[in-house]
Amino acid sequence: MTTKSISANISKADREMVMQAIATIKEKLPFLVDLTTEERRSMLKMGDKSRAFVSKALEVATQNPNFLPRSFDVEEMRRDIELYEALYPILLSLTQLQELVDDTWMTTGSEAYAAALAVYSYAKASGDVMGLDGVIDEMGRRFTRRSKKKPSEIPVS
Repeated sequence: MTTKSISANISKADREMVMQAIATIKEKLPFLVDLTTEERRSMLKMGDKSRAFVSKALEVATQNPNFLPRSFDVEEMRRDIELYEALYPILLSLTQLQELVDDTWMTTGSEAYAAALAVYSYAKASGDVMGLDGVIDEMGRRFTRRSKKKPSEIPVS
């Protein structure tokens, strides 16, 4: 596996501009909803296989509105489909961007952690650097494992 190395930075001004761009996206999409886990789980989901079915249903409803109950809003169905289709390229772009940001974030974290491990290793190996014993011990706590007590070792009150 090849690890990509990143040597970059982002200025405070650029970061603020990115955050403002995200705020603008949210502002331009004021109808976005935030579903709970249960709502997501119980909701009907339309995927690629269902798109043709939904399109055909709209066509049938538009051409034959007489068999539908009066409460059925064909125009609302049309607006839902149009919004779904309009959001798709936005979703695709944002998903790709999120993957790039996530991969970059993960890579930089990995590089920083690897560098920290090297510093710790060198500091432990040198042993003669005055005043580092406390810091080295503190860093070493990252690697101490808590022992799991066996059921027979748990005191009974």
